[in-house]
Amino acid sequence: MAYGYITIKPRFELGRTVATKGTTPLCEYLVPFLHRHHCGDWGDLDPDDKAANEKALTDDLRLFSKYLLEDGNGTTHPIYIITESDRSLTTIMLASEY
Repeated sequence: MAYGYITIKPRFELGRTVATKGTTPLCEYLVPFLHRHHCGDWGDLDPDDKAANEKALTDDLRLFSKYLLEDGNGTTHPIYIITESDRSLTTIMLASEY
């Protein structure tokens, strides 16, 4: 039996992707969350915020995701990933940096 990753198609452009200084120690864990955001998995948002993101896809508004990242030490870090309305920039940051 073969095992592998499930590929989901990206739903929008990320533009330039940057991460804040606070995420530096977590860099090795960020890529899967960026992929989820890029494919429209908005993470730990309430249903109204998820619906707002779906509308933002068609109305060219800002996209916002929230995830709970667990590092190699078992510590959980809430992170936000925000893509600007013109899709020129995506920023990954700790929730405490927002």
